[in-house]
Amino acid sequence: MADGGTTPGTGDVVRTWRTEWDATAAQVGDRVRARWLCEEASGAFGDEFRKVLDEEPTQRMMAHLDAMLQRYAAGEPLQYVLGHWSFRRLDLMVDRRVLIPRPETELLAGLAVDTMHSVVVAESRSVTCADLGTGSGAIGLSLALELPRGRAEVWLTDASTDALDVARANAAGLGVSGNGVRFAKGDWWGALPAHLRGSLDLVVSNPPYVALDDPDVEPSVRDWEPAAAVWSGPEGLEAYREIVGGTGDWLRPGGWLMVEIGSGQAGTVSALLRDSGLVDVEVARDLVGRDRIVTGRRPS
Repeated sequence: MADGGTTPGTGDVVRTWRTEWDATAAQVGDRVRARWLCEEASGAFGDEFRKVLDEEPTQRMMAHLDAMLQRYAAGEPLQYVLGHWSFRRLDLMVDRRVLIPRPETELLAGLAVDTMHSVVVAESRSVTCADLGTGSGAIGLSLALELPRGRAEVWLTDASTDALDVARANAAGLGVSGNGVRFAKGDWWGALPAHLRGSLDLVVSNPPYVALDDPDVEPSVRDWEPAAAVWSGPEGLEAYREIVGGTGDWLRPGGWLMVEIGSGQAGTVSALLRDSGLVDVEVARDLVGRDRIVTGRRPS
């Protein structure tokens, strides 16, 4: 029987996904997160999950749910516990090798896609883009998936072999491997092949931007996410200096640089872009009104 009923003559409680959803919600304090965990354990997502609400979980499913709940109770971020997370049109595999994709970065990816789409349409040509420090591949793969097929070459780079492994797996899962998507290991510009110098239409990056002594970093970020993707020197600006410093060599005339920034960094990062010779420098805000993205263009 559903809803925690009993089997006649046995007195045993019948566990269904409906009762497990309720129990999980009570444990984690949130029905939405509880549903995500139950969906992951059951292998049924969206409307399919509602169809199995009155079915009894298998022992293997319950073991999976229990293991995830233990990890979540220990403080591990939900995205790592689930093993994947949505980002624009993507469902990305994520684990402790890469940063968790966030809504703020979706805005950066959207701006990059819209800008390059305009170039492709207005100038009737293909574009070459680079996602420096790609992590899970969220931004670069959004470009590859959302720009007109065959009209974009996108380079995904990272200094971490582990991160590139995740990005490659995500590209394979999306079916875009080898379809204009390239991977390269190395620090910032050093990862790119020399023939790209002066030819990039877009460089986009969500680099590490947290100062080493920043007291406001959430414990889950400090304890679980990869340090190399979070911290950037005593001011949180080292990565920006590296990236902005190479724009004159790597961007084509009229090419764009777009970077995500942290709290209070808009003025300093904007100045870095202007000092490097970029024009049309602008700051875009996120959904809660915080300065979040700085963009600039190499003069034509």
